[in-house]
Amino acid sequence: MAFVCIGLPLYGQTTSTTKTTTTTSSSSSNVGGGTNAARTDIYHIHTVHASPGKAAELGESFKNPGPGPAPDHTVVFRHQYGDSWDYTVVAHYGTKFTIEAARQQMPESQRALSDSHTDTICNGPSWADLSRVLGLDDSKKSSGAVYVVSYYRAVGGQRDALEKNLAQPPDPANDKATGQALFQHLEGANWHYMGVVRYNTWQDLATSSAGTVATTAKADSPWSQMRQSTAWHTDTFCDWMQ
Repeated sequence: MAFVCIGLPLYGQTTSTTKTTTTTSSSSSNVGGGTNAARTDIYHIHTVHASPGKAAELGESFKNPGPGPAPDHTVVFRHQYGDSWDYTVVAHYGTKFTIEAARQQMPESQRALSDSHTDTICNGPSWADLSRVLGLDDSKKSSGAVYVVSYYRAVGGQRDALEKNLAQPPDPANDKATGQALFQHLEGANWHYMGVVRYNTWQDLATSSAGTVATTAKADSPWSQMRQSTAWHTDTFCDWMQ
């Protein structure tokens, strides 16, 4: 795997040239949106921090359908450990996104539930592919699952190198990740890529992390390779609010 930089295997786990060059985002791959050609759809990424004492109420507010063209095509990730945000809301908009000056405004009562947020328009995999790799299409896949949401900004001139690294599939010998998706910034916040990785259980996440700690300091480790093209990143462990 996978996007995480905290001692877990990263994308680029396998150093074999053959494995690197055969990465795809097809239905047989655990990587959704691994190439620009595979990122066929538009997503709105809303990352938000709740006002003091309002985290639970803010979470409940996301259960109401949003204004997008496919309200049921929305997934809400809830912070458990990591960055300072409380929720990341991923809303699918199909293959096109439009905005109008007279669009519906958020009620003031809901505005008061958060004290900061960012909105970013991205391209990503189709909804069907995203649902498959993240287990959104089957409650049995997502029950008890843990998701790692990561944001990345590339070093100047290194975006292609970063994308190639992030697009590598997990090495099953070292990483128990069961699916992952990659989104690319189009308009909005100052990150370039967002990755979401699914583990079936917290134990699988812990096992994957523990198995790579010893190699982290090596010059050719996935962690070291990632740092060559990454200006900064954040990783957050989440559950999925169904």
